[in-house]
Amino acid sequence: MPVEFDIERAWTLHPQVSVRPEPFGALLYHFGTRRLSFLKDPELLSVVRELDAQPSARRACEVVAGDRLPAFTAALSTLARTRMIVERHAVSTETAGDAPRVPSAAPDREDRRLP
Repeated sequence: MPVEFDIERAWTLHPQVSVRPEPFGALLYHFGTRRLSFLKDPELLSVVRELDAQPSARRACEVVAGDRLPAFTAALSTLARTRMIVERHAVSTETAGDAPRVPSAAPDREDRRLP
């Protein structure tokens, strides 16, 4: 079932996604699907990090750089389609059977775990 991204809803990183900041932006790795995504823009990484703190993806984009809303919307839509981000309310029910993520040995990797 395809995921439809709605910028007015609250989103978060999937619990099995690890973020590794890089000079160009970041690498996202999904331990469940083994998919790797490149965020080629440091501001997009800021938007992804801001998702948990804001009531909607639109607000996260506006906090970082509201004038780039169309580009951020397209990027977040792709991240939703590839299950790198999920709707915040869906995290507890959708991922209940997911295995815990393997902790990273890399010192610059941000360990991202949700309750």
